[in-house]
Amino acid sequence: MDLVAVLPAVDATLNFVAFCLLMLGYRQVKAGEVKKHKKTMLMALTVSALFLICYLTYHALGEEKKFSGEGFIRNIYFFILITHIPLAALMVPPILFLAHAGITERIERHKKLAKFVLPVWMYVSVTGVLIYLLLHVLYGE
Repeated sequence: MDLVAVLPAVDATLNFVAFCLLMLGYRQVKAGEVKKHKKTMLMALTVSALFLICYLTYHALGEEKKFSGEGFIRNIYFFILITHIPLAALMVPPILFLAHAGITERIERHKKLAKFVLPVWMYVSVTGVLIYLLLHVLYGE
């Protein structure tokens, strides 16, 4: 088995897990479960970091995959892709600032950052799964 070839599936799984952890962490903080929220969000950060390692490894060692869908689905795919990639790249520093504010218990700063960072982080996670499904499962060459 070519380990590099399974990395896109690993990445999609990590993105899905990160999305679930982000949702859970949001629910926990809204319920006042701050300690659980902190642990869950640190897990989301760890899963996202693992994703980044796998993603960079795949793109350094793997073959480029072409999207073969045609018509309307092609437009959808490229819209998702062109919003996903820059947001994913741009979100690394804000996510780290958010985590730092939470860890150092700068709660007001953390809350302000979270209002922006959380929805974008969730969007990036879920669109990562959609890109995988469209590129590798539904319309892969």
